[in-house]
Amino acid sequence: MKFVVAVIKPFKLDEVREALSEIGVQGITVTEVKGFGRQKGHTELYRGAEYVVDFLPKVKIEAAVREDQLEQAVEAIEKSARTGKIGDGKIFVFDLQQVVRIRTGENDEDAL
Repeated sequence: MKFVVAVIKPFKLDEVREALSEIGVQGITVTEVKGFGRQKGHTELYRGAEYVVDFLPKVKIEAAVREDQLEQAVEAIEKSARTGKIGDGKIFVFDLQQVVRIRTGENDEDAL
């Protein structure tokens, strides 16, 4: 099992969710986050004053997937989140040691 974490632009969330649903990923967790990478933020003008916006709004998507779904999941996120511009985001993949469904007590892949 693998744990996939993707940080993407907020307006791409629906496309990514649909792409993951199509390949059979059953559950995701979504968190609104702020951050920056190579973008380093940007400056904005507000009421005549210039200020720096260091942290840009992003969305973090987390999903636990089976080994055989991993390549499809990463590809689905990559294709659906890409705009071709700086700040599209990143995908991180971690090994997942154990999963337990609290309600039933099922373990590992049965709990996914």
